[in-house]
Amino acid sequence: MDVFPDFDAVGGKTEILHVLGALLTVVLIVAVLMLLVSAIVWAIASSHGNLQAASRGRTGVLVSIGAAALAGAGVAWVNFLVQVGSTV
Repeated sequence: MDVFPDFDAVGGKTEILHVLGALLTVVLIVAVLMLLVSAIVWAIASSHGNLQAASRGRTGVLVSIGAAALAGAGVAWVNFLVQVGSTV
């Protein structure tokens, strides 16, 4: 007996994919803006000798790079799941 889920029975599948795509785009834009601001803060704080602000700027750069990487991995993961769902 072969039992497989029916992915075509899910209503609004295309709308969900559009919303996910829009949210991931917003995350990437925010991550790039955060990267720019944090890098500027890091550079200015380092040049003025403010170690605490430089540390926070460096942390912001690392967090924004991590967020961009996770958002990119999220896009790849959603595309993989959609492909697997359409072949089943």
